[in-house]
Order: sequence, then structure tokens, then C-alpha cells
Amino acid sequence: MYVVEPADLPELPRPRGPASDRKAEVRPRLVTDLFRLIRPSHAAKAILLVPLALIDTSLWNLSTVVEVALATVAFILASSAVYVGNDIADRHRDVHHPVKRHRPVAAGRVGIRVAYAYCASLLALLCAVILLTPGPYWPIVVYLLINIAYSRYLKHIPLVDVGTVAVCFVLRVVQGYEVAGGRAATWLLVAVFSMSLLLLIGKRRQELKTGAAHRPALHGYSLELTNWLLQIASVLALVSGLMYLRDEGPFGPQYGQTAMLLSTPFALFALFRYLQIQLMDEGGGDPVRILLRDRVMVANSMLWAATLGVTLVLAHQPVPL
Repeated sequence: MYVVEPADLPELPRPRGPASDRKAEVRPRLVTDLFRLIRPSHAAKAILLVPLALIDTSLWNLSTVVEVALATVAFILASSAVYVGNDIADRHRDVHHPVKRHRPVAAGRVGIRVAYAYCASLLALLCAVILLTPGPYWPIVVYLLINIAYSRYLKHIPLVDVGTVAVCFVLRVVQGYEVAGGRAATWLLVAVFSMSLLLLIGKRRQELKTGAAHRPALHGYSLELTNWLLQIASVLALVSGLMYLRDEGPFGPQYGQTAMLLSTPFALFALFRYLQIQLMDEGGGDPVRILLRDRVMVANSMLWAATLGVTLVLAHQPVPL
């Protein structure tokens, strides 16, 4: 007996199975994970620090602004490659951290070969930017070398680990001044270094509460020690920042003291707010999130910037009496 099917009936669509759904989702998920690997929010470090050279109004011209912008992009690429490399090196430790275990490499969503290729691509782009704008890019080279040593050895040595990362923040500032053709103020470098130490020590303080399996250097820290270190770094950051505004800032001898006086309440409030988040709200594990997303901190920073902006205008274009 033969069964003849009608030829004019349309072919029913085949249901998509789990395998086809997975293939459709792989590509956008991979792109998202690759984007997360480079820590896009951490680009703020270069965006805020490298252009500090432009505070010196004597360096302002179109060529300098373009060179500083390209130096900022170069440092973003360099730090992105470092983040990918660190995630590859730390993937076995990150699985013990409640947050870091969800990172693409530690979670297994991005393969090791793909991560290595991604890191190499970022370094290739970095080389292209540097070749397009030949200039003094030694701070980026030093930054990469320091991070190689940090990833292999220095990150496991208590106190040296935070000091090494703080130096990398200073290198961002130096890079901006190098391409701009100026000289970085001493008090400014001290302020950036000490402020970086403050944020890094706060991060270590929060990491202590999750255990030391993901970061062996935490065995050299305690909550009491980090509390003392926070106080020391806070004082150094406050004093050095105010001394920069008074003696070496772009306000000149007449308005330098005014800038220091007006900045004192804003600087103190910023430190008080950060310590409040650390000690009362038990936050501070992600310094970038605090600086960019805490509404109180953002409002204080905007008012502070506006105050210094008006002071800078008055310093260079005084109102005639």
C-alpha cells in the first residue's frame, strides 16, 4: 500500500532546536564578552589623567590637543591589552572571587586562544597609533614592562602591589606632558600617586572580606592595617593636591592661594565621602564606579571643577575694576 502526499501542500518550517539557537547567540555574546574584557569603564583613567597636561594653558594649540588625544587613545589601548593579559594570567585565581569569577575568561566564555589573539590585536593597534604620531611614548613602554613584572611577580608582594599600580597612574599623567612638550609639576605627580594609593588600598580592604585565595598578596594585609594606610594616603593626597594648586598650578602666584582656599572644602568633602563609603557603607571595591556613579561624589566634583574653572578664567582674564 502506497501513501501519496499532496504536492501542493507547503513545506512546514522545521522547529529550531537548541543547537541552532546556540549558534545564533554565540557571535553577539562573544562580541559582548570581548568588550567586557577591556573594562570600558576603566578608560576613564586615561581620559581623566593623560589630558591633565592641558591644564597648563600655555600648551594650548590645535596640534597639542590632537597629540594629547592620540596619547589618550594609545594609553587606553595599552591598558586594555594589559587587562586582557591579566585576565588570562589570573583565570585560575579569579574563579575564587565572587565577582571576578564571572569575567569572560575565568567563566570560560572566551577561550584562551581567542583572548591571546585579542590581546595581540590591541597591541597591534597601539603600535599603529604610535607610528602615526611619532613622539616620546616611553611612559607607555614603561607601563607595559611594569605590568609584565606586576603580572608575574610584583602583584604577589604586599604593599609593593599597590605601589606598582599607583606608579602606572602617574605614567598616564607623564605621557600627556611628554606629548604636549611640557613638564609635569612635582606636587601634581605626588597628588596623583597618593590618591591612587588611597583608592587601591580601599580596594584591597574590600577584597579582604572575600578571602585571599584570588590574591595571595592579601595575606600581607589586615583591616586594621588598611585603615591606617587609608588615613596616611588621605593626608598625603590632600596636602599635595592643595600645594599643587597654590605653588605649581595654572593659576599664577596671585590666584594660586585663592584656588587652594576654594578647593579645600571640596577636597575634604571628597575624602570624607570616600571614607564614608569605605567604612560605613562597606563599599569601595570598584573605585571607578564610586568616582563615576556615586551621585554625591559626582555633584561635588562638578561644583569643584566649576569653581576652579571660574578661578582660572579670572587668573588669565582679570575683570577690570
